[in-house]
Amino acid sequence: MYLVATGDGRLYTGITTDVARRLEEHRAGKGARFLRGRAPLELVYHCRVGARGKALRVESLLRRRPREDKLEVVASAPSRRALLRRLGCA
Repeated sequence: MYLVATGDGRLYTGITTDVARRLEEHRAGKGARFLRGRAPLELVYHCRVGARGKALRVESLLRRRPREDKLEVVASAPSRRALLRRLGCA
């Protein structure tokens, strides 16, 4: 699971098995339409959360959180366990 900050200050949440590759795809304009034309893109947080099913659940829960909660995740960079506990997935 990862969070990317866009040039216009928005936050994008996604999942992947290879964060570096996925970030380069985003920067190349491939993948998420939301990120196209919003450069520069900066990886601000990433965390291995488990198998695909769990990652999808964590991504969904974090996407629904208010911006302030996402910024708190970025600022505190919680461990996997702390992030899952914060989202109620532990």
